[in-house]
Amino acid sequence: MTFRDDSKEKLGLVLEGGGMRGIYTAGVLDEFLLNDIYVDGLVGVSAGILHGVTYVSEQLGRNIRYTLKYRKNPRFMSLKSLVKTKNICETDFCYHEIPEKLYPFDYEKFRENAAKIPVYAGCSNVENGKAEYIRIYDLATDDIDAVRASASLPLVSEIVEYRGLKLQDGGNADSIPLGFMLSQGFKKNIVVLTRPEGYVKKKSSSTKLMKLVYRGYDEYIETAENRSDVYNKSLRLVEEEEAAGNAFVIRPSRDLKVGRTEKDTDKIKKMYKLGRYDAQNLMEELKKFLAREDEAEE
Repeated sequence: MTFRDDSKEKLGLVLEGGGMRGIYTAGVLDEFLLNDIYVDGLVGVSAGILHGVTYVSEQLGRNIRYTLKYRKNPRFMSLKSLVKTKNICETDFCYHEIPEKLYPFDYEKFRENAAKIPVYAGCSNVENGKAEYIRIYDLATDDIDAVRASASLPLVSEIVEYRGLKLQDGGNADSIPLGFMLSQGFKKNIVVLTRPEGYVKKKSSSTKLMKLVYRGYDEYIETAENRSDVYNKSLRLVEEEEAAGNAFVIRPSRDLKVGRTEKDTDKIKKMYKLGRYDAQNLMEELKKFLAREDEAEE
C-alpha cells in the first residue's frame, strides 16, 4: 500500500459509526483497497474506527468474515455478555482473542502504515464531555484501548481508562468528525456515513437513564442531551463541504433498517454488499474528485 503521506494538499477520510450499520463502511473500504484509493489520514468513530484500522492494515474482507462468523456468539455481542462482564461486547474476546488468534489482525502492517499517516480514534471524555481524538500507532500496545473506548457504547459498556483519560463511545461527543479533520489541515475529505440521505437525528429517549448511570458526570450527560443537535450540525457541515467541492460523501443509497446490534445474517450481508455496490457506482466520480485535487497541487 502506498499512502499519500507526501502529498501537498492532504486528503482525509472520515468514518461515522453506527454499530452493526458500520458493516456498510467495511464494504466501502474493501472497494477502496481493490481500487487503490489511499488517503493521508483518517478519523473513525466507534464502528468507523473498527473498520478503519482494517483498511490501514490492508486486510481485504476480514471484517465481514469475522462479523458473519461470530455475530451470534454471545461473547461477541449480547445481553448475556453485558450481565457477565458489564460490556455488551466482551473485551477479551473482541479485542484480543479475535484479532490475536481467531482472525489475526496484521499488527505489523498497521504499525508500518500508521507511521506514515495519522490514524485517529474519536472518543468522548466522560469527565468533561468533550471529544478526544487519539492518534493510534500500534494496536499491539494499549492503543487498542483507545479503539475499544471509541466503540464502548454508553449504558451498555464500562468506562475505559486510557492514559489517564476516562473515555467512552466517540459518537456521544462527535459522531462525524469532519470539523476535526479540517482543523488538522485536511482540506479535502472523503466522508463515509452510515445513514441514508435525508436522515435527521432526533432527541434521545435515554437521557433519564444517562443521568442515573453517570451521576456526577454532569458535562458528559449534557453532551448526551445535545448529541442530536451536534450530529445534525455536523451533517450540515458535510453538506456545505460537499457543495463547495471539498468533500466526497458516500452514504447508503437505500435504508435497509439495520439495527445497531443487528444479528440477522441476511441484513448484515445486504448492508455490506450495499457498501460495496455504492462505492463501485461512485468510483469514477471519486477518482475524478481525487484527480481534481491532484491537478490543484501541480
